[in-house]
Amino acid sequence: MTDPNFIILYVDNPSISADFYAGLLGKTPVESSPAFAMFILESGLKLGLWSRHTVEPAATAPGGGELAFPVNDSDSVHSLFADWVKRGLEIIQRPTEMDFGFTFVALDPDGHRLRVFTPSGQ
Repeated sequence: MTDPNFIILYVDNPSISADFYAGLLGKTPVESSPAFAMFILESGLKLGLWSRHTVEPAATAPGGGELAFPVNDSDSVHSLFADWVKRGLEIIQRPTEMDFGFTFVALDPDGHRLRVFTPSGQ
């Protein structure tokens, strides 16, 4: 078996979510339809945004997961925090030190968590 390389988030409106992630990631989707959009990230990871209204079997309770964005240092955490606040993202955790490192958490339009962090000791 190969390692997973594709994450799918169930979203209310793939077009709105694709616009949101295009701005956040600085990329355009490689695939886009009314029910699905997909980005391919620099790491090769694929991020799919699938309409929760069309996925089968039906999905329940979106927003229970988290995308993590590792950065090099606390200055980068602060910089992204300021940028995301300016973009209007809902912040549910301000920059703070935790046992694993320095972090903050925002939400995407569907309530999926977006965690930016730098590991302890970096």
